[in-house]
Formats: sequence, C-alpha cells, structure tokens
Amino acid sequence: MNETTPTNPRLEFFRSQIGQNMSQSPSPLGRWLNGTIRAVDLRMLVVEYTIHEDMTNPLGVLHGGAAAAILDDIAGSLVFALGREYGYTSVNLTLDFLHSARLGEVITATAEIIRAGRNIIHVTGVIEAADGKIIAKCSTNLIQTSVKLPL
Repeated sequence: MNETTPTNPRLEFFRSQIGQNMSQSPSPLGRWLNGTIRAVDLRMLVVEYTIHEDMTNPLGVLHGGAAAAILDDIAGSLVFALGREYGYTSVNLTLDFLHSARLGEVITATAEIIRAGRNIIHVTGVIEAADGKIIAKCSTNLIQTSVKLPL
C-alpha cells in the first residue's frame, strides 16, 4: 500500500485473520460456522470449513441450508470488507447443489465479486471438496441499505 492509497480497516481486519478461525467474525452466523480464512482481497474471499454434525442432514452429508448459509455469509463478508459507508443485504441467492460432502470433510468456499455497482453488488460463490469436486455454487445480489456502518 502506498501513501496515496486510503486504508480500509475492514479489509485489513479480514487480512489479519488469515489462517485464523472466524471466531472474531462480525457475523454471528460466521462465528458459528467457524471457518478458517485462507485468502482475502477486494474481489475474493476464501474460507475453509470442516463439516461438523450441526451442518449435516440425516444422511450425514452437508445440509443444503448449511451450504446456502456458508455461501451467503462469505458473500456478505466480502462485501462488508469493501469498506463501504452503508451496509448491504442479500436480495436473492440462487444455488445449485452438485455433489455431496460428508461429516468431517474439509471444504473450501470462495466468494468473488463480479460487479460492484453503487447500489447493487453481484457476487458468485462456490464450495469445493478437497478433491476439487464442486459441492455447490451460487449467484447472489446484495443491495445497499440505509444502515450506516462504523469504520
């Protein structure tokens, strides 16, 4: 970062958490999911999760609702890390479930900003198994709210 680049405390917070679990996440759901941040910048957030029992369905595989929660949470966290003045909230979340992941498996979720407009931010996300199989993928739009955020 050079002297003319403004600082972004939210992005710097996420960067300081790389390699750490998300116990300090601003999101209560993110704290419960308790992933480990692997990478973050202004366009992408990568978080690794170990599937625990509370995240599974009766078959012992990742519950679709838990997969949706993971993708929605990291998309929102990535948008939060942009450091904008107002908060954003999801207006839609379209998911495709493509493969299963079992209790105890480690999965990696990646959110990427495709377009960051003034009012709407479009984000895609994917959950992958350790062998590279895509577990789920999503597309979501977040809209600016009237909630002003502290820096």
